[in-house]
Amino acid sequence: MTDKPSLDILLCAPRGFCAGVDRAIQIVDLALKKYGAPVYVRHEIVHNKFVVDGLRAKGAVFVEELKEIPEGTDAPVIFSAHGVARSVPAEARHRNMFYLDATCPLVTKVHVEAQRHAEDGHDIVLIGHRGHPEVIGTMGQLPPGKITLIETVEDAETFAPRDPDNLALVTQTTLSVDDTSAMVMVLKSRFPNISVPAKEDICYATTNRQEAVKAVAPKVDAMIVVGAPNSSNSMRLVEVGERAGCRVSVLVQRAEDIDWEQFGDISSLGITAGASAPESLVEEVIEAFAERFSVNVEIAVTAEENIAFNIPRVLRQLEEASGH
Repeated sequence: MTDKPSLDILLCAPRGFCAGVDRAIQIVDLALKKYGAPVYVRHEIVHNKFVVDGLRAKGAVFVEELKEIPEGTDAPVIFSAHGVARSVPAEARHRNMFYLDATCPLVTKVHVEAQRHAEDGHDIVLIGHRGHPEVIGTMGQLPPGKITLIETVEDAETFAPRDPDNLALVTQTTLSVDDTSAMVMVLKSRFPNISVPAKEDICYATTNRQEAVKAVAPKVDAMIVVGAPNSSNSMRLVEVGERAGCRVSVLVQRAEDIDWEQFGDISSLGITAGASAPESLVEEVIEAFAERFSVNVEIAVTAEENIAFNIPRVLRQLEEASGH
């Protein structure tokens, strides 16, 4: 039997679940414990099939719109971590639904900023990806036409506002830090009076995970991001790996998705995970490589995270009893 080739694995830290994702999953778990199945969840609670399937197995029912939920149900309805337009809780109240809001507090912060700027009379510029649930939710905080979406540097260069001296900027929380900075620079140079956030809206977890990949990617032959294709922050990590000079930078949802032809001649590998990917899937990927290589795993720490967000009061007693 031939010896396995050796492989040095650099494991990015931080990686995986952020505080907002952890909180959202806890809300569904605790609601199931407190109220029993079914618990309805509007949109995937977080963008990860493994997580969603696990909650579905416990009794969570995922829907895209509230109209899919039976009339007269007293089961809880949970809004996903990505946030929702104001029309969604309004519809829930109109239907006398009991709802729990699992929106990440950092997304809620952006919603509040947008509303405050609108109240101050500003027109809002939102940097983000069209169609992403978070963008739909943020744009839905204000009347149609009050927020303009900017997706690219070209958009920023050609944007023609109604009042160039009366603009305010907010961003999606899961964007590429570098791409967003480029768009912000264009907007600030064109509209010097634009009001920008004191601290970028891109969340701490997105920023930290991108910085970790920037540090690791130049040192390895290949980079794996464990995450989902519909996860904005996961896809940005793949792009960051490519730009940092890693010749192979790919997304895998779990070990069974690995295209082994891409990893035949590597001697070093970087691994990270998007903010909605559980650590068990990272371990699964490492084990898959350990079957084919003699692996040496080293953790590359670029930041420490100790942030936690409170869950809704109605579930807090149960959380304390469960020892979280």
